[in-house]
Amino acid sequence: MSEWLEHTVQVEVEQPIDRVWQLWADVEQLPNWMNWITSVQVLENQPELSRWTLSTAGLQFSWKSKITKQIPNQIIQWESIDGLPNRGAIRFYDRATSTIVKMTISYAVPELLARVMNTPFVGRFVESTIQADLDRFRDYAMR
Repeated sequence: MSEWLEHTVQVEVEQPIDRVWQLWADVEQLPNWMNWITSVQVLENQPELSRWTLSTAGLQFSWKSKITKQIPNQIIQWESIDGLPNRGAIRFYDRATSTIVKMTISYAVPELLARVMNTPFVGRFVESTIQADLDRFRDYAMR
């Protein structure tokens, strides 16, 4: 049995929403700012499917992800369809001269492991890691 853990973070990017959207919509660019994601490859002839690879501390995980909802300049929602169980959404909020990017990530872990991981300390670590990715994205978008 698995339990789902969820984390949400956001960042304000001093760029128009069209630019911010274009960067996120091209999922193969994500390793440029997501520290643990080493590759994202869109599957040929199936643009809603992609193969993701995450590497950290000598461990490597891979999964196939499917975009389940995509509304330009508003939301990209996904879920894994094999491998590491995860799902989430990137939401975009237009602030005229800037854009709020809000990321929610959920992942399934075995129930026993969830007891260890579902603590304030681990939650802060995961959220600070995701926040660092969004901060790198903000810097990347400003180039």
